[in-house]
Amino acid sequence: MRKLLFISFISFISLFLSASINNFAQSRRVSPKTATPATPATDAMNDLTAEQMFVEANTYSKKKFAEFETKKIPFSESLLKRTVLEQKQLAAKYAAIVSTRQNLAAEDFYYLGMLNWLADNSEKAAESFQKFIVTENPAVEKLQTARSIVIVVAARQKKLDEAEKLLVDYLKTEPIKLTERARVESELAKSYRAEKDLAKAASHAEEAYRAFKIVFQDSTSRARGLDDLLDSGMTTFEIYRDGGKRQEAENTLEDLRKTAASVGSSSLYYKAVDENIKYLILTSRKPLALQMYSNALAQATKDFTAKPLQEDVLRRLKEREKHYKLLGETAPELAAIDRWFPGQPQTLASLRGKVVMLDFWATWCGPCIEAFPSLIEWHQTFKKDGFEILGVTKYHGEAEGFSVDNAAEIEFLQRFRKNQRLPYDFVVAKDNTNQLLYGARAIPTTVLIDRKGLIRYIETGSSQSREEEIRIEIEKLLAEK
Repeated sequence: MRKLLFISFISFISLFLSASINNFAQSRRVSPKTATPATPATDAMNDLTAEQMFVEANTYSKKKFAEFETKKIPFSESLLKRTVLEQKQLAAKYAAIVSTRQNLAAEDFYYLGMLNWLADNSEKAAESFQKFIVTENPAVEKLQTARSIVIVVAARQKKLDEAEKLLVDYLKTEPIKLTERARVESELAKSYRAEKDLAKAASHAEEAYRAFKIVFQDSTSRARGLDDLLDSGMTTFEIYRDGGKRQEAENTLEDLRKTAASVGSSSLYYKAVDENIKYLILTSRKPLALQMYSNALAQATKDFTAKPLQEDVLRRLKEREKHYKLLGETAPELAAIDRWFPGQPQTLASLRGKVVMLDFWATWCGPCIEAFPSLIEWHQTFKKDGFEILGVTKYHGEAEGFSVDNAAEIEFLQRFRKNQRLPYDFVVAKDNTNQLLYGARAIPTTVLIDRKGLIRYIETGSSQSREEEIRIEIEKLLAEK
């Protein structure tokens, strides 16, 4: 999912604990830990009802982190991952116990499904929920939740006819939870998009976006609510964009901008405006795009009464001005180059016919280094198709914490490249001319140049979602002949 903000740890835990359609099992299937000999403790565990097992597994992380807080154990990503994994393993263990029992009651199938869902065993969850759905007079709220999860699983498995039939049943039964409706519609939209059925994808995407806008008003986590608005709004835009529906695509981004203003989110507002400007540029309407940029600077001060929100939007947009002017233009030649290794110096003009990635980076940049595995993979996967990466940096006058001259820094860069096993060329400039030329005010900054030598993509920052975005852009540009 696209993210605007980091979700706080407490918010994450509370979200994770909501064992309903709001939580999607994204990781691989989790298995229970190896069985242990019977003890009084295991006997007590076996005496628990399916509902009691689910409640215990569902609250596991919350209780553990309350315990960590009492014991003054500091939070860390590794602690979070370990605790969540333990929770999933507990859910998987309980699901295994329940599944061996004879003559399960109707609601036992429901809680078995929820345990498997919590354990990320989505197929087993769907099987249990399907058994619950056909029981006599099931509790209607549980029935609806069960249906919604089965729809999600079916959509992911591309069993779209089955998912649509279940959606009809879901929509004609009360209560309809908008959180469940939003997730179901979102999953169907993404599955239809993957199947290239953009008409059906757009219909479901619109419903998901509409539902998420309403859900946001009662969201327990503002950060999660904003991420859902962004993801659903952008998915809707991209489906219309890919289908050549220009007006619908622009209308979606304009609605997202207005929604952002109404909920007081400068980051969502900026994203909507930024995407609209880029869309206009990349559909050969650059004068209109630059006019939108100018108008947005004035409009933001009207849409936000809070000074900090105004300033945040203006700062972000002004930092992008150079990029907007470069997008769609012929890539300027790299300047002030002192060393190019291990290959021979080339001009960008000589690389036309290839898709070129300029990676503005530095050895001291943590996010730059975190992106190296992706860059290596892209080089290995796409080089044969005409993809070239250039690692663009400059002299910084230091290496490994010591002041050094240019010769020593080059030696360090050569060792660094070898140690990191980077397969592409480094381009080392005398100064920051290239950073200024390309608006690389922060690093890493990625620039993608198409086969005609035109700049098609400029973004700053590194994250899993950003790397996924870059890969999609690379594939799209390579497909253009």
